[in-house]
Amino acid sequence: ALQEFDAFVFPSMAETFGFPMVEAMRAGVPLIVSDIPIHREICGDAALYFRLGDPDDLATRIMDLNGDMSLRSRLIEQAHNRVEGQFTWENHVAKIVITMREIVEHKRHRLLINALHARTGGGVTYLRNVLPLMAKDLRLNLHVCLHEDQSGILPTNIKNITYHYHRYPRGFWRTLIREQLDVPRLARRLAIDTTFSPANYGPFLAKNHILMARNAVSVGFVERRPLKLAYWAVLYVATFISFAKSQNVIAVSDYAKRGITRAFLGLFSNRMKIVPHGVEQIFLESSPAENRKHFLLAVSDIYVQKNFVTLIHALPKVRDRFPDLILKIAGRPVDQNYLRRLETLIAALDLKDCIEFLGHVEVPTLSKLYKTCSLFVFPSTVETFGNPLVEALACGAPIASSNTAAMPEVLGDAARFFDPLNPEDMATVMIDLLDHEEKRKKLSALARVRAKAYSWNHTVSRTIDVIFNGGRT
Repeated sequence: ALQEFDAFVFPSMAETFGFPMVEAMRAGVPLIVSDIPIHREICGDAALYFRLGDPDDLATRIMDLNGDMSLRSRLIEQAHNRVEGQFTWENHVAKIVITMREIVEHKRHRLLINALHARTGGGVTYLRNVLPLMAKDLRLNLHVCLHEDQSGILPTNIKNITYHYHRYPRGFWRTLIREQLDVPRLARRLAIDTTFSPANYGPFLAKNHILMARNAVSVGFVERRPLKLAYWAVLYVATFISFAKSQNVIAVSDYAKRGITRAFLGLFSNRMKIVPHGVEQIFLESSPAENRKHFLLAVSDIYVQKNFVTLIHALPKVRDRFPDLILKIAGRPVDQNYLRRLETLIAALDLKDCIEFLGHVEVPTLSKLYKTCSLFVFPSTVETFGNPLVEALACGAPIASSNTAAMPEVLGDAARFFDPLNPEDMATVMIDLLDHEEKRKKLSALARVRAKAYSWNHTVSRTIDVIFNGGRT
């Protein structure tokens, strides 16, 4: 019996499926398999992979597994979930029935989601929430293309989704070029009806291409570093060409639509449909009232337009009034140069003991932070939507926010606003709210009401409407 073995090695060079791998997953035996696309498609994150034809790499993977009980347990658990979610005979028969019904009755719409650019922040949040909901729509035959290094970032074990992994060394230019070549080729092979890239740009030659205006091209205007300016110039051109070739564009806010309209002289405004993002259920779930602790919370990945420099400049004045106040910043350090600039500023202002960089924070912990902070602060200067805003709203956090970009549109009357370029104004607003508990309680109540306007179910419904009908103008 398979259960008697410590590991299952599958060194095959080519397969159309690979039943032995599924049998091993079902038997609870950890897998070590050759790294070819079909094995990635079948096993996902439930196996260790070794380079095809490389016995030394295979030996290394065996040694990795040997004696590491936590790794064994993780692979076994992920394999069990994958088998139960995708590879039962009941699921197989159900898919055959659906396929036969398609042939007899009507053809499901073949949708390819180009997920190659979703690696951090809002792009990951978006796909993590919309993919499970889209997979439930039986009108869609859903395919997702992604890079192999995204398997630990994006959900890759969702029933009714077929995943297609790309394998090449990552790099900004390489990804841009490979996207132009690989995604249209995949779309043609799968006879895709619509390609959806939830990013500002995507493959120029994809059939019936739909984009998402998720990042503001005006971000380039807050940059001063030559290499970053060149980066944003390339993205501006890529966005322009992608929009010109697209069927429709989904804008995540009215501000995003107006920004793109201005940036491209109104050329694409008639193609743009506004579909806001939603908020995850975990943030909406009610919980017993918790005592708010004495700290400020800021949430976003760390790069220049998030405007942490001004927030740090405002902090000494706030600390003069509240000497024991702590600022916690949750987010990945995407821009290392900008992080070093922040660290230099923090040292110069002698604030090292009152600012904590938490790095990436998992959703349950993040929800707890929103629900226990004294004040949520959002100092960003350029934002088309701002997922942390709706998360903070849903958790009832009192919010002090920048008064620019999409922030007033998203928050309505559920926040106090400040000039994001004026540290004095920022500090004054924070001090006033920290000084008056009744004001914070009022904002908290308004926040929970405002959060009801945002739903991922509504986001998916409107997105599918755009895919099928072009959306309502």
